[in-house]
Amino acid sequence: MINELTPLPNSIFTNTYLYAPLIQLVLLDLSIIIVNYKTPKLILNCLASIHTYTEGIDFEVIVVDNQSGDDSQAVILAQYPTVRWFDMGYNAGFARANNYGIKQAKARTVLLLNSDTLLTDNVLARCVDVLNKQPDVAAVSVLQRGADGQLRPNLYTTFGQMRRAFYILPAGAFFQKWLQRLVPDPQYSDPNQVEWLSGAFLMTRPSTIAQAGGLDESFFMYGEDVEWGYRLGKQGRLLLLRDASFIHLEYGSSEDKQQHVVTHINRFKPQIQVSQLLWVRKQYGIGAYLVLILHYLLMIPIVYAWKIAVNLRDRRLPWADLENQRAFTQQVGIFLRFFWKTLFNRPGFYKV
Repeated sequence: MINELTPLPNSIFTNTYLYAPLIQLVLLDLSIIIVNYKTPKLILNCLASIHTYTEGIDFEVIVVDNQSGDDSQAVILAQYPTVRWFDMGYNAGFARANNYGIKQAKARTVLLLNSDTLLTDNVLARCVDVLNKQPDVAAVSVLQRGADGQLRPNLYTTFGQMRRAFYILPAGAFFQKWLQRLVPDPQYSDPNQVEWLSGAFLMTRPSTIAQAGGLDESFFMYGEDVEWGYRLGKQGRLLLLRDASFIHLEYGSSEDKQQHVVTHINRFKPQIQVSQLLWVRKQYGIGAYLVLILHYLLMIPIVYAWKIAVNLRDRRLPWADLENQRAFTQQVGIFLRFFWKTLFNRPGFYKV
């Protein structure tokens, strides 16, 4: 058995000390990291799809558990005993759990993969090949499809798209064009190049992570992949392969397992919005963050006045059907709970 400082006999490496982790790096093409929070059935389906469709590469699967408190480990290891299982000991969220998994990885490339995903072809080997043959590519991903197999609409690929979605403005081409000029998107010669990639499926190299740094552990969930994309993008191009895809069921690890009901003024879950505000502060500074907070504060009387005016026009009681406005006010209150921490960019755990 080779230990960490055992010379390899009868080879050109005789009298040269090699570390076992380096040997394993040569042997494995890909480490797949899946964070688990009470989703053993989803992971079993995910692993079945991986083993069904993945060919031509050697891979390992690392599952990092966020204190599920159920039988996830027994259920998964019973069917896939080669899975490397690690317990965080608490609900560490997405960034911290993935960072831990990255540290355990033994391959030349690593893939962050959500538990609620399914593969439909040999997309992993395709992405590994891209990273092997294009050293200027820092990370790669593919398109997302829903459970019905249709491409998921409204997926953001630029920082500008995400930032524009934060502003609550009247519908219409005039305001959208104005916001587009205010927060433009970059133009790339390669149609596959983007500014950031979804953490639901993101493949990169440990060497790239060593240069860019891992996921920012102040994020509990959401937004961490956007912020990471900024730092990964400094190391090379980020590619979204538009002729390849995977299925993302979405919200598999969400505690309420329910998709957020989207309205014009309530577009995101509170955790999503808190995380994205943290990203804006980190990447664009205090000014950009304060502009957004001021925007939301000013919108509170505006959304109430608008709804009251609509009620009067329709000859209804002025205070009828204000649930949406109350929900928006409550959301702003949640943002303000994190205001000082975010303003001064204090390290912490931004969990709603």
